[in-house]
Amino acid sequence: MRDSLTRYAEAKGLVETTDPEVDKRVYRKPGFDGAITELGEMEALISGFLKRSREGVGLPRADVARMLGLSTAVYGRYERAFSKMNVTRMIHLCEILGFKPLDIIFHAAPHLWGATPEEAADRIAVDRLTRELPGEVVGDLLRLLRRLVSQVHETALASSRTEGTDA
Repeated sequence: MRDSLTRYAEAKGLVETTDPEVDKRVYRKPGFDGAITELGEMEALISGFLKRSREGVGLPRADVARMLGLSTAVYGRYERAFSKMNVTRMIHLCEILGFKPLDIIFHAAPHLWGATPEEAADRIAVDRLTRELPGEVVGDLLRLLRRLVSQVHETALASSRTEGTDA
């Protein structure tokens, strides 16, 4: 008999693995190629994203550090993947550098958006496009999406009922 942890992990597509940064075995979701990105690799991706975002808005590291209430050396540790960023610091950086939390997460773990790189890119593109819409249009789009999702679920339910009676 499988335990609840095993059932949950299988249902979510998680595999038991190791990571150099964690002393115990962990469960992770493989990427598109089936490989698991180590946590340190994700930190490097995040740090690169931060540096490019800062440079993209034309701010020197010292100015971003000052806006965060940090020394330049301490902020520099984030851009060199030496220090791990907490969520509140990420939110503060979003406010300063103008990116959304999903942008930095997508950069480090795009496999969370879809089964293929193309699907993931499409999903993040939809998110980014909706950011450009006026508020009243977002409400209309939300109602449309809810109807579409409902129709997809109804079609899938009807299909599963039909398959059950064909046997």
